[in-house]
Amino acid sequence: MDEIPEGFDRVAEAIESRRSVRGFLDRPVDPGLIERLLALAGRAPSGSNIQPWKLHVLTGPALARLTEALTAAHFAGEPEAREYEYYPTRWREPYLGRRREIGWRLYELAGVARGDHDGSLRQRGRNYTFFGAPVGLVFTIDKDLEQGSWLDYGMFLQTLMIAARGAGLDTCPQAAIASYPAIVRREVGIQEDEIIVCGMALGHADPDEPTNALRAGRAAVSTYTTFHAE
Repeated sequence: MDEIPEGFDRVAEAIESRRSVRGFLDRPVDPGLIERLLALAGRAPSGSNIQPWKLHVLTGPALARLTEALTAAHFAGEPEAREYEYYPTRWREPYLGRRREIGWRLYELAGVARGDHDGSLRQRGRNYTFFGAPVGLVFTIDKDLEQGSWLDYGMFLQTLMIAARGAGLDTCPQAAIASYPAIVRREVGIQEDEIIVCGMALGHADPDEPTNALRAGRAAVSTYTTFHAE
């Protein structure tokens, strides 16, 4: 095996320790650090270097207004209306099994029993508070861009999350934030020619939050890789 170069372990630690945190401390994040993380994320690759990502950083009263509006819509039972399909429209294995397994593990840690619809509603509603994080990010993309740009966007999001881990912060990428596009568009001031991709909570993980004990498993390399040598 080739010698692993110096610095690999630090990168590996940032990647392996990244997780979706669902409970944050009420501890602010320095604006200069946020800007530094976003600059690092901007180093992500994109086809022909078009850099299709756009985002809004919300803190303080701006974040409070958005979370209040989203939470009210959620508990009022307003229908979700995401502008694109994030999940499969027809679930099948192995994806259905993986989804159910992580879902039940999360709800167990949250103290929500099977069949507890009110508890489930409350847990899902925590998405719309950005899980108490001091920083909420909202990501958008121009509507006329194609699938390749969405692939590029994923690399931008991952780079941001890894950079955050390198700085001792945690994140939770949130498709749920795109579930009420009209509200997000109104509260944040997003143009009609942009699609709301997702949100992201950013901050310091709360060590006392039970759901932060969740560690999602990963399939073995052999289940998704075919090696060709001859």
